[in-house]
Amino acid sequence: MQTDFLGELAALTAACLWAISSVIYGRIGQRIPPLELNILKGAIAIALLVCTLLLQKATFTDVTPTTLGLLLLSGVLGIGIGDTAFFFALNYLGARRALLMETLSPPLAAILALIFLQEQLRFSAWCGILLTILGVAWVITEQVPSLSESSVHILRGVGFGILAAIALASGAIISRIVLTTSNISPLWAALLRLCGGVLVLLPWRWLRQQPRRFRFRSLNTKIILAICVAAFAGTYLGIWLQQVAVKFAVVGVALTLSNTSPLFVIPIVICLGERISLRAILGVFIALSGIAVLLLSR
Repeated sequence: MQTDFLGELAALTAACLWAISSVIYGRIGQRIPPLELNILKGAIAIALLVCTLLLQKATFTDVTPTTLGLLLLSGVLGIGIGDTAFFFALNYLGARRALLMETLSPPLAAILALIFLQEQLRFSAWCGILLTILGVAWVITEQVPSLSESSVHILRGVGFGILAAIALASGAIISRIVLTTSNISPLWAALLRLCGGVLVLLPWRWLRQQPRRFRFRSLNTKIILAICVAAFAGTYLGIWLQQVAVKFAVVGVALTLSNTSPLFVIPIVICLGERISLRAILGVFIALSGIAVLLLSR
């Protein structure tokens, strides 16, 4: 009976950790390009996961080439592409609204399941999708004085937010298939997904043509420490808990609860001095209500 709630608790904890790490990433994102920031946090999390596996003396068993390939693909989509797009969205929209864009992941997962798995949606499910989109749109279109915004920034942020949501939803579906059809542990799954995400970013960075390429050695101790804290909370623990949630909870439930980060981020940004309007709070609850309707319609 205890494991009945293990997945749900893991998803909520991951959402809280992602809210904290997103605020940190949002503050240092102007100093580090999204691609390099994703590589850094991924490398730190991989090192932490490897140390954990060594301490547990875990063996790499029951992993077929298909399982390995699918987890690497899941990481390429959800971490390599999804997290990089999310960091771009953070720079354009701020932590609160970028996290809210991620609430599009469960509805997008349902649509992708309809397209690729022929899973039919009820009318109530489409109502849930519409509610989520309306909630996100309601908050995104609000002018936030604390951010230097333009219509171009908003459009770019929304575009990257949608890309991140699609990539995260695709990665979660693939990961769910692997975890429910094999005996691989969530910890190993998290490590393989991270490896896939980081490996796809390295050639991307090398091939990118820039007049002035960012240099990692230019970072000061304070920024490095902030990245380590965010990587430990949001990537190492967050992705590990996400895999636990996907394994022990229905994928709709896991995605729904893990996307409650906007609720956790509101008190954080209030403590940091950001003013939150009633419209923003209502928009968050409308979006999360849409996810709840989508979940209950399954």
